[in-house]
Amino acid sequence: MKTKTKPNYQQVLKLIHQLPEKEIESLATALQSEMTSKKTTSSLQAILLNAPTWTDDDLATYQAARDGINKSRLA
Repeated sequence: MKTKTKPNYQQVLKLIHQLPEKEIESLATALQSEMTSKKTTSSLQAILLNAPTWTDDDLATYQAARDGINKSRLA
């Protein structure tokens, strides 16, 4: 039976340094885009989940104000 262990940071770094320069650049680009997309997705999700919401009364008050503004405009 074969056991697998997670490589530590030093092992991963050593493996990366063994790659050709072009592959290191493409790895860096891939990692950067992956980190950016995850960060953006998670922060956008947090913003949406924590965003304020309107009650039905708030919406009715807003709609009445918008209707009044729209009626007051000259055609």
